[in-house]
Amino acid sequence: MAEWDLRKLQILRTLRERGTVTATAEALHMTPSAVSQQLTNLARQLGVPLLEAQGRRVRLTDAARLVLGHAEAVFEQLERADAALAAYAQGEAGEVRVGAFSTAVPALVVPAVRALRASHPQVTVRAREAEAAEAYELLAAGEVDLALSLAAEAPSAADSRFTRLPLLSDPLDVALPPDHPLATAPGLTLADLASEPWIFGGSNPWSDITRRACEAAGFSPHQGHSASGWTAILAMVGAGMGVALVPRTAAGRREGVVLRELGADRPVRHVVAAVRKGAEAGAAVDKVLRALREAAHGLAG
Repeated sequence: MAEWDLRKLQILRTLRERGTVTATAEALHMTPSAVSQQLTNLARQLGVPLLEAQGRRVRLTDAARLVLGHAEAVFEQLERADAALAAYAQGEAGEVRVGAFSTAVPALVVPAVRALRASHPQVTVRAREAEAAEAYELLAAGEVDLALSLAAEAPSAADSRFTRLPLLSDPLDVALPPDHPLATAPGLTLADLASEPWIFGGSNPWSDITRRACEAAGFSPHQGHSASGWTAILAMVGAGMGVALVPRTAAGRREGVVLRELGADRPVRHVVAAVRKGAEAGAAVDKVLRALREAAHGLAG
């Protein structure tokens, strides 16, 4: 394979544009003898003549024009690389890997990605669904750059490995069967449902959140059924098998169940974003965090 030298190809390209060795030397801040020497070396490396005499001047051979025809594609790609590097240095480009628990993906990550496509299309988000606690393990291992988790599952704020940023206080509503006697009762509280069978998972974070919320209301919930996915939980509620606490970001509009707000003292779950300490200063990460905050603000509003 021929030995390609980009600098010498640029000299040849400039000679084609300027027409003479002297003009080429002036454009490239070289001496005419240096230009001639570099082009002689390039011809030797490629194994073909690149210049031929034309009176007191030189002209490009057909081989030289063939070489430049292919080199133009290389120069174009290098220009693209320069532009991409400049954008990266200015924080306008880059890839940010986000680990997020299941309900945060449609509620926060997807709206953030849509906004970034419009405002900063060269910032790429690569999403990975992970349990709330697992997101921190991925962050610590360097497998994601930003983790969305529940504050209850997060390491202590004093953990020197991470910077934690509050993102959203997600209200918990109660899901009831449509024909439940309390489905339309005014001023519904959690305590009103103390004797109901509750539906929640056996060991996942949502189990702890449900138990803590009910205990704060003065009772220990009786677990009538166990499920961890919202589709299963809400299907059971709709079938009259029990009641459940549902985060507002997970509920959306659901057929077959009634979702009731619980008033000013309603329980909430706190969603936090976290990055490895110091990474928040990265321009691409900062743009993703801003987009996530905007998505969270939209939910809170």
